Amino acid sequence: MDPIHIIGGGLAGSEAAWQIAERGGRVVLHEMRPVRMTDAHKTEGLAELVCSNSFRSDDWAGNAVGLLHEEMRRCGSLIMACGDKSQVPAGAALAVDRDGFSAAVTAALEAHPNVTIMREEIAGLPPQDWSSVIVATGPLTAPPLAEAIRGLTGEGELAFFDAIAPIVHRESIDFDVAWMQSRYDKEGPGGDKAAYVNCPMDKAQYEAFLDALLAAPKTEFKEWEANTPYFEGCLPIEVMASRGRDTLRFGPMKPVGLTDPRTGRRPWAVVQLRQDNALGTLFNMVGFQTKLKHGAQTDIFRMIPGLQNAVFARLGGIHRNTFLNSPKLLDPVLRLKAEPRLRFAGQITGCEGYVESAAIGLLAGRFALAERRGETPVPPPATTALGALLAHVTGGHLEGGGTFQPMNVNFGLFPPIEPPTHTADGKRMKGEERGRAKKRLMAERALTDLAGWVGGGAAV
Repeated sequence: MDPIHIIGGGLAGSEAAWQIAERGGRVVLHEMRPVRMTDAHKTEGLAELVCSNSFRSDDWAGNAVGLLHEEMRRCGSLIMACGDKSQVPAGAALAVDRDGFSAAVTAALEAHPNVTIMREEIAGLPPQDWSSVIVATGPLTAPPLAEAIRGLTGEGELAFFDAIAPIVHRESIDFDVAWMQSRYDKEGPGGDKAAYVNCPMDKAQYEAFLDALLAAPKTEFKEWEANTPYFEGCLPIEVMASRGRDTLRFGPMKPVGLTDPRTGRRPWAVVQLRQDNALGTLFNMVGFQTKLKHGAQTDIFRMIPGLQNAVFARLGGIHRNTFLNSPKLLDPVLRLKAEPRLRFAGQITGCEGYVESAAIGLLAGRFALAERRGETPVPPPATTALGALLAHVTGGHLEGGGTFQPMNVNFGLFPPIEPPTHTADGKRMKGEERGRAKKRLMAERALTDLAGWVGGGAAV
């Protein structure tokens, strides 16, 4: 059996390679780092996390991304296995030690007898004798390949800006001011109820911080970048602040569910930091992705109570991401309509988020192997998180018109379901309770339907 070639060793490419190799297929994984680095990557490790270290909620019954976690685990996901192995405290979320996570993924693929890793850049379209190719080059696709894809499709890729949050050395945080607590003391996957560092602000401190943030110098864009929009799920902190004086207080700096142990009261605003490595020595500033110039970042972020002496392991940054108009260009099993030997996976398809990218890689790998075996690839049911995300990427959400934009998995992508109106003991459910019950029903339906897809041998 000829190998399946995968271009790109990020989360999507790594997951696709694993899915193929574990099922007996041969894979050649082409990763250009360290031969050619990107503006955002710092290492040559596979599946390097360049932004947050969080895979977000791990609650399968009440959150769509948590459901996607569970579905991927049941499909033998390498990304989820390494994420679980590299877990660090993060309340109800699954966050990982970014270096340990990348090292685990790299080691697993390097050791697999069906995987060959080639450190080289694929400039332009892959050779014609590669009959099955998965392009998983991510939002930082090298210009020669991006140009070749655009020439092949006749479509200019869409683009948006993505930003990176700063990381702080824990020992430089002042715990005479800050304290550890998860919002509402909610227990996370690791059993922790105090996973976040909380830095409180009173009203005067918040207003002064806001004024400095809005007045600070920002990174200037190049002329060709000027009209590129931001992705709404990862807005720079200063862009959010410009939308209104209280936007941050109802966004990443919301104080709900938190009590300052020194005052016994809820602060006016709170800056949270989440553990970034297994040693617990590094914490990243939640929601503080930024395009501020580096000198301004250190001055302004040290205005935050508890961070007045902060030492930064990494400052924030911004980079331009690209993605395909996938609903127009890709078929239901992720093949490029203009050249079906090419499949696409990961963020370049227009999904957003680490886990979502890996999930599309999981599907691309299974589809490619099924096709290589002479079988017809079968997409997962639309009632599953995997199926709902695939439908978003391949166009199901555009039936009523609209513009394709990157999106995280969410229950709004799933087929509707009628929630119960009464509890088991006959009491009428209120709106919030009914909403929770509806999500659980959708999640239970998804896992039941996923079992049928996997158990039936579809794309396996």
